[in-house]
Amino acid sequence: MALMFLVFQLLAGGDPSTVGGDPFQDLVAPGAESGAGELTSACQTGEDANQREDCRIVGVVNSVQEYWTAALPGYRRARTVLFNGSTQSGCGGASSAMGPHYCPADTTIYLDLGFFDVLEQRFGAEGGPFAQAYVMAHEYGHHVQNLIGTLERAHRGDRDGPASDAVRVELQADCLAGLWANGATETGQIETITEEDVRLGLDAAAAVGDDRIQEHSTGRVDPESWTHGSSAQRQGWFLTGYRGGGMRACDTFAARRL
Repeated sequence: MALMFLVFQLLAGGDPSTVGGDPFQDLVAPGAESGAGELTSACQTGEDANQREDCRIVGVVNSVQEYWTAALPGYRRARTVLFNGSTQSGCGGASSAMGPHYCPADTTIYLDLGFFDVLEQRFGAEGGPFAQAYVMAHEYGHHVQNLIGTLERAHRGDRDGPASDAVRVELQADCLAGLWANGATETGQIETITEEDVRLGLDAAAAVGDDRIQEHSTGRVDPESWTHGSSAQRQGWFLTGYRGGGMRACDTFAARRL
């Protein structure tokens, strides 16, 4: 996955109105009360984005936001808070132990910058730029679900089990991440997505499947306690979106088989 210079040209004095606004307008980073702090000076080129994890996250977030602005009428941008260790959110405390998550109360995605190391070291993912992009696109999928009412609907349903509403929410977010991946290069902010990128994204999806996590932590798999779906389900629904099925194809609540 390669990010284009165009996104970061704004930081060198370009006109934000020509590329959809300030790329840091919805980002809060460590060491900044508001805005992106030192990222504003550190992330100046596409090469910065391809070399620095935090700069790359900025590029991915802006691509995801641009995609949904075009794809979903009435889309409202979400914030992304990058933090180290712990922070406070509208849903309470946010810590590295929680992993990346979306808080509907303040429409914000929270990401501990150490999570991607955990993804590789604890869960065995191969990692890489597109694995990180998949994670961010999945969390923005939850923001889309909040906007269209899916999260409110799911809160009234089953909270665990292989066909629970909780699992359907997570698989739909994977599918929405796939929709973004399919259209990412059209946002003008992602230059290329290769088949190898997609493979690494699928590897990350598998690493956070309930069955993989349970087997790693307890040595056994209990589908009745699932809240996110199996590795195969997560990969399958990402691919459904990536193959360009559209929002209707991502309706996991209408699917007979997950």
